[in-house]
Amino acid sequence: MAFNIKTLAKNHKEDKFVSGHRLCPGCGAPLVPKLATLVAEALNYDLVVSNATGCLEVSTTIYPYTSWNIPFIHNAFENAAATISGAETAYRALLKKGKINPEKEIKFVAFGGDGGTYDIGLQSLSGAVERGHNFVYILYDNEGYMNTGNQRSGSTPPGAMTTTAPVGKKIPGKLQLKKNIVEIMAAHENVYVATASVGEYVDYMNKLEKAFKFEGPAFIAVLAPCVRFWRIPESNTLNIAKLAVETKYWPLYEVEKGVYKITRKPREFKPVKEFLEAQGRFRNLLNHPMASEIIQELQDYVDRRWERLLALEEATKDKPIR
Repeated sequence: MAFNIKTLAKNHKEDKFVSGHRLCPGCGAPLVPKLATLVAEALNYDLVVSNATGCLEVSTTIYPYTSWNIPFIHNAFENAAATISGAETAYRALLKKGKINPEKEIKFVAFGGDGGTYDIGLQSLSGAVERGHNFVYILYDNEGYMNTGNQRSGSTPPGAMTTTAPVGKKIPGKLQLKKNIVEIMAAHENVYVATASVGEYVDYMNKLEKAFKFEGPAFIAVLAPCVRFWRIPESNTLNIAKLAVETKYWPLYEVEKGVYKITRKPREFKPVKEFLEAQGRFRNLLNHPMASEIIQELQDYVDRRWERLLALEEATKDKPIR
């Protein structure tokens, strides 16, 4: 199905992720479940959702209100994937015993941020994927522990201003590169994994369709800027998310059972410095004596990663997807 606004509106009957939540104006995170629920509806699926603790959870489920118009389970950072895998297993068992007969096929989805995915929740996510559960895990990646005030995470890029790895006179913030969570997930066998960006929403919706239809575990990492701690204007979220793609900082690609495909190839790339300069969280880095060294290291890294993706796409293009 070629997704656009018309195809989504055609089958739309009732919002599954509704307005009125407390996420910041301009936040990229609510677009992630909003589009996921719309695509599921267009494909005629019902959803059961598990949500790790984080911005998305605390801002959409403030008692006695909720933005989730579907079955919803809140779990801690470390066990959202384990919980949704248990729900999926119970569903299959009940189907086999003939105890339920749902009108629509039910898809099981877990949402998580940096803590629930890169760091604290990685063990349960890896376990659920290794066991081969039929579920979709969607990461909304805002590159830090934003819910608790912008602490460094495994997703935070070098030089970004955080409270636990601040840019100071001697050390230019976090020194380590961002953890490549997508390749970690792609290393599991028989999975569908992909990157997406809220600034390239059609690409994201097409990957959602693949993930929902995939028989087995699927994982999508969606770049979702945080206006407050990225220090960007509320109106600039989508532009920043697009710029991440245009600078190779966040390449768009998918891996289906080991076969790589780049889904967006800009004709010309912009330097990664443009992505950094567009955000206030890198302001201190840009004025630091080590700025040129850190920026060049990041540029070299994104260039190498892009060349590696091109090589992997070429090497696997004729391989059968099994």
